[in-house]
Amino acid sequence: MVVSGCAMIAAGLMPAADASALDFRSAGDAPVVLYDAPSTRATRILLLSPGSPVEVMTALDGWLRVREPGGRLAWAESKAVVTRRTLMVSVASATIRAAADAAATPVFEAKQGVILELLEPVAGGWSRVKHRDGLSGFVRTSEVWGL
Repeated sequence: MVVSGCAMIAAGLMPAADASALDFRSAGDAPVVLYDAPSTRATRILLLSPGSPVEVMTALDGWLRVREPGGRLAWAESKAVVTRRTLMVSVASATIRAAADAAATPVFEAKQGVILELLEPVAGGWSRVKHRDGLSGFVRTSEVWGL
């Protein structure tokens, strides 16, 4: 089964993040407006699709300075970002497998930009994930952004 791309209004993706990142969260159930300053009067620079992962850099009075999957730094209202962890496919196509092994049976393929819920990071360069359609399996951490 091939899962087609979804979700990101922003263009471009960065390679998988360094494992030492401090804090990853996700956009809530509604699109999240990113601003160039911590104020709703600031310039709107990007709209993130629901569930998109973000790296939290700092917090300030109800605002979060975040890095979005395209690499830009911006401000989001804290209430729009949730602690649920998601990952975004950062390669053209990622094969989600039944086990954390390159030889394991493929469960589905996810195209670039698809958002997957992080169920648990697994040692050895794999993470257990779930697609919004209910399919789950293991993806190589080098093929996603948000860890």
